[in-house]
Amino acid sequence: MNEQRNSNGMGRRQFLQTGASCVASAIFMGLGGAQSFAAPNAGAGKNVVPLVTLNNGVQMPLLGLGTMTLKGYLGTRCVADAIALGYRLIDTATVYSSEPAVGAGIKQSGIKREEIFITSKLWKTDMGYEQAKKGFQTSLEKLGTDYLDLYLIHRPAGDVKGSWKAMEELYHQGRIKAIGVSNFEPARLADLIANNDVKPAVNQIETHAFFQEGKALEYLKQQGVQMEAWAPFAEGRHRLFTNATLATIGKKYNKTVAQVCLRWHYQRGIVAIPRSSQKTHIAENVNIFDFSLEDSDMAAIATLDLNTTQFPEWS
Repeated sequence: MNEQRNSNGMGRRQFLQTGASCVASAIFMGLGGAQSFAAPNAGAGKNVVPLVTLNNGVQMPLLGLGTMTLKGYLGTRCVADAIALGYRLIDTATVYSSEPAVGAGIKQSGIKREEIFITSKLWKTDMGYEQAKKGFQTSLEKLGTDYLDLYLIHRPAGDVKGSWKAMEELYHQGRIKAIGVSNFEPARLADLIANNDVKPAVNQIETHAFFQEGKALEYLKQQGVQMEAWAPFAEGRHRLFTNATLATIGKKYNKTVAQVCLRWHYQRGIVAIPRSSQKTHIAENVNIFDFSLEDSDMAAIATLDLNTTQFPEWS
């Protein structure tokens, strides 16, 4: 969820360690229950990201490309580049206006549709039983596909009950492989689970080093709901890319702060969807499977938790 410059005026890559690798190959170091499509050091065009199995048996990559603001030619190029570098999860949403670019990028990549895991989201203006079905169909048409791998309620606003009923029907029809939510607090999620037949497979929420959501993660694990992080770099807020703790850990492994952050998410079992418009950054972000953070590193990162959102304007 970051670009070249953050809210503190510090460019994302101004604090990189000298000689840090931007190679897209990856070696799977192991995470409980995860597996990879491809062998270690997979070449271009092959998936290099381990998978997690969702509560309905569908497998989802643990790292993907976020596409908020990546529209038009730029978005198409970024999606095609990411797929060439081994990404297979592409995250979009109605409100991002990036669905046409995502569809075009997938087509341009030359990779079969069934090899790509596409997530989109239902916006609050399309909430309700009938409107949700229309919103879903519009997303399909913009993406140029006849099904979604994951469809999320973007925010718990409006007619959640009616929207979920529509999504359950689409799921049972096979038009969505898995359904879930985004930005749901545990109490709201518990109510949804208790009053419906299909349990959400994913909850996509704000999660990063400064807002670690440990209790939410524990609850989601107990419920069998996969946690997914939007803004895994906090969009560079609170000077994340110049944080001394993260930089020190990165230097230890000859990795960047961004790579340390993504590896931290991965080792917590959280799906992350970093966004970038730069091919070198997209390649760097996927190169996190050839090292492992030690317990002391994880403990050091735990001390960075401010336990408060860094995006109050989105609350």
